[in-house]
Amino acid sequence: MKDWRVILRAVFIAGGISSILTALETEPIANVFGAFFIGPIISYILAVVFLKERPSAAHTVLLVIGFLGVLLVVKPGFGMTAGTLFALLAGTFYGCYLFMTKLLAGAMRPTRLLMSQLLIGTVLLTPFGLSSPLPVNEAGVWVLIIASALTSAAGNYLLVIANRTADASLVAPLVYTQLISATVLGVVVFGDWPDTTAFAGLFLIAASGLGSLALRRSA
Repeated sequence: MKDWRVILRAVFIAGGISSILTALETEPIANVFGAFFIGPIISYILAVVFLKERPSAAHTVLLVIGFLGVLLVVKPGFGMTAGTLFALLAGTFYGCYLFMTKLLAGAMRPTRLLMSQLLIGTVLLTPFGLSSPLPVNEAGVWVLIIASALTSAAGNYLLVIANRTADASLVAPLVYTQLISATVLGVVVFGDWPDTTAFAGLFLIAASGLGSLALRRSA
């Protein structure tokens, strides 16, 4: 816990969660995740610069395709909203979090990294939680809250495991595969259909993630 890198990693994930929840208040879930996926690109760049990773040309091309998809979703300078900016901020935090996870994955046990981010995140976010209204006291709401917490913890634990055995520049683009479930849930649960330009961007992002997965399986 005294390692500043552990604290900074927890700050990044807490900032990312806070930002993406703010973005989801006003933006369709698919658009938020499209902007959020600037994160793997940031992680990729940090890994190449600071960890001296040398990803293949194919992975680099796929990441560029994913970045073009993000631009189509975000539409910089053409109707960008405050919610989209918060989604980009969330992605930036998350990209730094992915990088810090790779930096620490080989030196610390996954359970320790998971517990540290939960404890530090709790300390950081408790003041904001206490100043906000309590959730509606309904069983369904609490089931969703608990399910969200458990699946988030499980996902972050698996992320640490993945980073112990693979380069960050390889793991990062695989995060794009979340987009498929996010888009489907956005349509089915909330009725949020992306516009034509955003849908094209989402397609490129998903193609980038699935392409990275295919390269990994063939390696």
